[in-house]
Amino acid sequence: MSSIELQPTKKRLNGELRVPGDKSISHRSVIFSSLAHGTSYISNFLTGEDCLRTVEAFRLMGVEIEQKEDQLIVHGNGITHLKEPVHPINFGNSGTTARLMSGVLAGLPLFTTAFGDESLSKRPMDRVVVPLKEMGAEITGRNNHSLLPLAFKGRKLKGIRHELKVKSAQVKSALILAGLLGEGETEVVELGETRNHTEMLLPEFGVQLKVNGRSIKIEGGQELQASNIKVPGDISSAAFFIVAASITQGSDLLIRDVGLNSTRDGIVRAMKQMGADIETKVHTHVGSEPVGDVRIRGRMLKGITLKGDIIPNLIDEIPILALAATQAEGETVIKDAKELRFKETDRIEAVVQTLQSLGADVEGLEDGIIIKGKTQLKGGIIDSYGDHRIGMMGAIASLISQEPVTIQDKDCINISYPSFFEHLNETLS
Repeated sequence: MSSIELQPTKKRLNGELRVPGDKSISHRSVIFSSLAHGTSYISNFLTGEDCLRTVEAFRLMGVEIEQKEDQLIVHGNGITHLKEPVHPINFGNSGTTARLMSGVLAGLPLFTTAFGDESLSKRPMDRVVVPLKEMGAEITGRNNHSLLPLAFKGRKLKGIRHELKVKSAQVKSALILAGLLGEGETEVVELGETRNHTEMLLPEFGVQLKVNGRSIKIEGGQELQASNIKVPGDISSAAFFIVAASITQGSDLLIRDVGLNSTRDGIVRAMKQMGADIETKVHTHVGSEPVGDVRIRGRMLKGITLKGDIIPNLIDEIPILALAATQAEGETVIKDAKELRFKETDRIEAVVQTLQSLGADVEGLEDGIIIKGKTQLKGGIIDSYGDHRIGMMGAIASLISQEPVTIQDKDCINISYPSFFEHLNETLS
């Protein structure tokens, strides 16, 4: 297990930065390209470990995928030419791969087994398995089919109307994919708004959907056609630098070509509510996805309350938001975020333990966190818990700590941001 010691610094974040490609869009681009007819070109693909699990899954099913740095060339032959994998598919630590691929594997006429690492094997799969079984899927696994590893005996699925029990873009996307491979119409009704990259991206591959409020309908049997996708920068990765620049007085950082989808920009809205000096400017679109620049200048922050509909729009950014709250005047309350307990680790517990160890005044709730600021962080040794977002939160904390911060198991950051430390060093001046 590798670690890194980060020294306190009086430097500020300045200049320009381009963060790696969006993780959610990278996953979906590979899946849709692999199901499509023809050759698709994907640029600015995120080459983190999670997305490469999705690439490897389709390679095991016979899809030829070339990789040249962050460019992918996917030679799709359509759904009917996918082959039964000889070996079990390893989802690694990727919840997105596990859940979206479940929707695909359930509807293919193939037998497939899949497993994950220790962390992923503890994460709930019943939220996707149960509705897939309603569509006629044959899936078996541990703990009444709710945990990996899982076995899929693919069959033709029937369209259903399903109301989601959780606010989950992964479950929604899995059911849309299963419906696409099935017969008849499938309707997915969301409990609340979640990221909509699947609905945005599928039309780029020739698929028609009917989106009406929280209802998404898809007709089975549609064939996907190859497309060229330029993946925008990941707002979730940019979030670490948005917060870093906001909490270091004198910073002036410009992040270029970031995805500014309204279902993902909760981090920007929350930081502005805290008083952060942030400007966003959309300058182009990738398909229907808005892409633009984010400029951040350091400024004093104030505590706020975050709850309700904004939470799914910033669920992955809550760890770094909690760090920002330690530097805000007053109390910050984050609620309605129980989903954090089912991430790569129990993120509520991990955030609380990590920030407390650094000297912050933090309290965990069943569904959130209370942070009292402003606090001078002291530094120390922290455990990333194998969670990339906890590891990066700790790295940003080192910028404002009195003593060095040592991050144990730093390599987990490669899951979503392999060039994180390089970019951090480049922006500090």
